[in-house]
Amino acid sequence: MAPPDLDLTLLQQWLGKSETCHDHLHPAMAAALAATLDGPRQPVAGEGLPPLWHWIYFWNVCRQSETGSDGHALRGGFLPPVPLPRRMWAGGRLRFMAPLPIGGQASKQSRIASIDVKQGRTGALAFVKVHHTISHAGQTCLTEEHDIVYRDLPQPGAAPVPAQLAPTDAQWSRRIVPDPVLLFRYSALTFNGHRIHYDRSYVTGVEGYPGLIVHGPLIATLLADLLARQMPQAVLRAFDFRAVGSLFDTESFTLCGKPAADGKSVALWAQNERGELAMQAQATLE
Repeated sequence: MAPPDLDLTLLQQWLGKSETCHDHLHPAMAAALAATLDGPRQPVAGEGLPPLWHWIYFWNVCRQSETGSDGHALRGGFLPPVPLPRRMWAGGRLRFMAPLPIGGQASKQSRIASIDVKQGRTGALAFVKVHHTISHAGQTCLTEEHDIVYRDLPQPGAAPVPAQLAPTDAQWSRRIVPDPVLLFRYSALTFNGHRIHYDRSYVTGVEGYPGLIVHGPLIATLLADLLARQMPQAVLRAFDFRAVGSLFDTESFTLCGKPAADGKSVALWAQNERGELAMQAQATLE
């Protein structure tokens, strides 16, 4: 049953809505992301774009007068007008069929696949699933199911959601210090105006978080990057990830990985300094 302040009938009018975007996978953008991730080398034109790097392309460009108070585009365009203040990238499932060449032209077709609302422990929730297909020269290179969750602000005095502890058997690890420069650079590369990633007064005073929030897709990209650093010859065919908790610029976090015994998959996760799980992922290799 839908919460009384969410009109599911209205929101479901967006089901099946679609849009297509075209972009040039400019090498300078890829080089800038490599520098942002502190990568060991600069990618060049003609190489395959590393997994999850497509998120820096296909910008959602809106006029300054068409942005909302949170820095996002005003709701009710491609995405449904969910009237809840907190919006987060909750996870996704990606399948890789062919490389996207750096420097090439590519197209992204997006479709609203599902919309659901419910009353959660912390208040009203809305879930929107978007399906993307990215192609080059008429060939599908990857597909993605993108999960977006909208939440209400926490009620005063509400108990925090108990944290989930991360696994303790990592074979790989990399410590990340998420300073405001890192978050700003990733926001700029993705043309993401969401103020929770760069505006400390907004994120603490309006949305009630303790610090700037590390982007969910940035964490996922760093996990895929950890895999690439540890297994540079591996070919990634599937990447499923889910955000479990938030990471903030107030403390470092650790990327972790544990390959399966058969070498065909890798469990990946990110945890904060207290060993609490923030994101978990499963990578399937060729």
